[in-house]
Amino acid sequence: MPQIIQSGTFLLRKIYSTTLYRSCSSFAKMMQAVCVDVPGGPENLVLRSIPRPTPKDGEVLIKVHTAALNRADLLQRKGFYPPPAGESDIIGLEVAGTVDTLGQRLKGNWKPDDRVMALLGGGGYAEYVSVREELLMPVPNNLTFCQAAAIPEAWLTAFQLLVFIAQVKEGEVVLVHAGASGVGTAAIQLVRLFGAVPIVTAGSQEKLQVAEKLGAAAGYNYKEESFVQGVCDFTGGKGVNVILDCIGGCNWEKNVNSLAVDGRWVLYGTMGGRALEGDLLGKLLSKRGHLLCSLLRSRSLEYKADLVKAFADRALPCFSAQPATLRPVIDSTFKLGEIAEAHRHMEANRNIGKIVITVTPQSEETH
Repeated sequence: MPQIIQSGTFLLRKIYSTTLYRSCSSFAKMMQAVCVDVPGGPENLVLRSIPRPTPKDGEVLIKVHTAALNRADLLQRKGFYPPPAGESDIIGLEVAGTVDTLGQRLKGNWKPDDRVMALLGGGGYAEYVSVREELLMPVPNNLTFCQAAAIPEAWLTAFQLLVFIAQVKEGEVVLVHAGASGVGTAAIQLVRLFGAVPIVTAGSQEKLQVAEKLGAAAGYNYKEESFVQGVCDFTGGKGVNVILDCIGGCNWEKNVNSLAVDGRWVLYGTMGGRALEGDLLGKLLSKRGHLLCSLLRSRSLEYKADLVKAFADRALPCFSAQPATLRPVIDSTFKLGEIAEAHRHMEANRNIGKIVITVTPQSEETH
């Protein structure tokens, strides 16, 4: 009898140990992420535990330390900008962190714990995200994770608009709307890098001062003055060669009036509305103007991979130069649990530069 009791005790211990292992193993495969059950306001952003993604062939699983906000995040939260087919429903288009797990059939030399930043189609507001290796970039040694998270979406967007779409040339004048935004602050610096001349619009004197410190040759407060007159004065009546426009509708006539003959007006957002009235085609035709429209999130993997490579070759080294010729501009940081407040901060249009989310805090004194 004692032997039977002992066997039973051993069996119970084994069952308990197995159950505990399975429970812990299951728990280890979960993560915290921000979910949106019902589209709407910032209060609809909910932090909960969900399964951690598993990297597929050609993918790398990143342990996310920081993510960053973009205007597209606000639209997705409201239900107006769903992710492309096959992408995560979780909001978030850029992250920085460390390599956690390597998928099969990788071509690069990525290693666990490598410091990386990534362009995403979605999934950034989470503790882990799986991403194609073509969309990874190494974090420059002199940048923190906070700074690195501010680079992929904003800087790649600005680089794409200037290089792939507008094909900006040395000496050209580029008008950047929302010059104190994440894309705007990146565009100013890239325009200078390419030997062109950036001028900006913004909604406050403080924002204009930041833009000018980054290299803007002139700035116009659209709430207080006509940027059309400012552009005319700055260019001697010739107009600008390139306009980077995330405003759209309400600015269309001012944009055309500011455009040089054969100029390129690059539209990548419609914060100022989509509908318009008036003689757009006639006015644009008289300038022989080019209206170029572009989005990045819906592009193919091949396009994004080419963009990441071009940016990594031409611009990324400038973040590490001594002194650095390019630098991300950080407005503020919030914890993942404060994501609703971060969204409210962006919706109030208070930010100058990027809003960054701390997902997995980590000491960065050595970086």
